[in-house]
Order: sequence, then C-alpha cells, then structure tokens
Amino acid sequence: MTWGWVGTRGTWTTPEADESMRLMAEHGVTWTALAYAAEQEHIFSTDIPFEDGPAVGDDEIVHAVRRAHALGLKVCLKPVVNVSDGTWRAYIGFFDQDVPNEPTWTEWFASYRRFILHAARIAQAEGCEMLCIGCEMVRADGQEALWRALIADVRGVYDGLITYNCDKYQEDRLTWWDAVDVMSSSGYYPVDDWDDQLDRVGRAVEREGKPFFFMEAGCPSRVGSPDLPNDWNLAGAPSGAEQLRYYEEMFRACRARPWLRGLMLWDWPATLYSREEAHLNDDYCPYGKPAGSYIAEAFRAWEHAA
Repeated sequence: MTWGWVGTRGTWTTPEADESMRLMAEHGVTWTALAYAAEQEHIFSTDIPFEDGPAVGDDEIVHAVRRAHALGLKVCLKPVVNVSDGTWRAYIGFFDQDVPNEPTWTEWFASYRRFILHAARIAQAEGCEMLCIGCEMVRADGQEALWRALIADVRGVYDGLITYNCDKYQEDRLTWWDAVDVMSSSGYYPVDDWDDQLDRVGRAVEREGKPFFFMEAGCPSRVGSPDLPNDWNLAGAPSGAEQLRYYEEMFRACRARPWLRGLMLWDWPATLYSREEAHLNDDYCPYGKPAGSYIAEAFRAWEHAA
C-alpha cells in the first residue's frame, strides 16, 4: 500500500500519521511505498527545488521509514516530481535533442539526478528494501541514455532493489527495463479489461525476464470509478460497493498470473478520516469501507499461497 501521498511537509511525524500507518499495516500489508512529491514550476522547467519545496523533509522521511520497519513492513522509498500548476508529470518534456538557448533534457536530468540521489542516500542509510527512481514520466521515458546514466549513479550510493514505475499501457514500450531490478507500472485498468491487459503485460515480463509488480493499482469508492479508475476527479456519489467490485475483479485476474509478484495499492493518507465517515469518503483509501476487509483477506491469502 502506498502511504503518505503527497508527502506535504509537517504531515508525516504526527501522532495521527503514526496511527494511520498502524491501521494500514493491519490490512494484510507487507510492503509500503512512502511517496512524496517535489515540485517544479511548469512542464518546461529544468529546476526541481526539492530542498525548499512543500515536500516532507529528511527528518520526516526517516521517521516514516523507521515507523514502517517497526511495524514489520518492507519499504519502497518513492520520490516523485510534480508540477506546481497541476499538469500531470507525464507531460514534462523538451526537444528530443538538446538545442542551444532552449530548456533541455540534459538540464532537467541534472536537477532530477540531485533529487533522486538525495533520496537514494536516505534509502541506503535507513535500509529501505527498494527505491523507485521515477513515476509515470511518459515523455521522459524515451531518454534512454539519461535514465541509464541516472541508474548507474544511483547504484553508486544505494545497494537495494531499484524499480521504475511506468504509466499504464507503457509496460511493453520501455526500452531500458534491463537497467532496473524490478519492473513496475501503474495498473489503473478498467474493471472489464484486466485479463486483456495482463496478457499484454505478461508478454513484456516474459521478454524482459524481470520480476514485475504493480507499483500503483486501485479505484476510488465512487459510482463510475471502476470504468475509469485513474480519474480521481470523476463525478459520482460515494460507493463502497463500486470500489469492492473493482478490487474483487482486479485480485481475481492478478492472482491467476504466477509472474505477477503483487500489488502496491493506491493509497493510504497520513491523515486518515474517521471510520464513522468512511461511507462518505469517495477517494482511493479503503479504510472502513467494504474493500478494506476484502483487501486484508485477499492479501493474506495471496501471501499464504506464495
């Protein structure tokens, strides 16, 4: 389960955050992605000022890692870049080749490298079992040489598992999977399309010969969301039944694929709503909803079967 997104400064070291993580661990969770976002100004910016931005500070990251480990969870540290104006990070992009007097991929990756290497050093110092070096960077995916150079630099300071979280439908398009240890993607597939998409992903996994899991997967508890699980702005009334329907189908399809190592569900906030208010909540978190009980049972059954 992903915990703590978007990692706003001051939210990860409160008693409420500690209790939120404890409650998450009770749902059969064995791994957590601690996800936080640095921000660049717009999609053509080449500076990622992570030291001074709104994201959690190093002390909060260390606290969350130690809290997760104390609860018996394995940790994937997941630093992510967002855009301040709300544009999805997949659209960050520049000319394919560097051009004088224009913002370039080389400049952007230099700033991104500082951000990721800073996270990698924390992950190494705190014994994080995995590091995710990028999330849904669709336009950046084609910069193969720059990704390979970044991964080589990360390996110089971090000796745990490295993954990259590609976006949905990109699993069979990335050309540098061999550079990471684990393939992962955002599996926000429509409820009636899981089998076809898993057939496609499975062929890519077989070709690459790498372990694979879904770094993100989930569905809001909202009418209509099973058909558009990646749309967190979809209009619809709260519905725990709709979220449960999605999870039942997703787990059915995924558990039938031996090559699929697991699901990192999206997501569980650091500041949790009350159980009494769960039926009014239409977001991804399953706490206090029908999907919450189902997930706890399904995860434990999946782990036992493995």
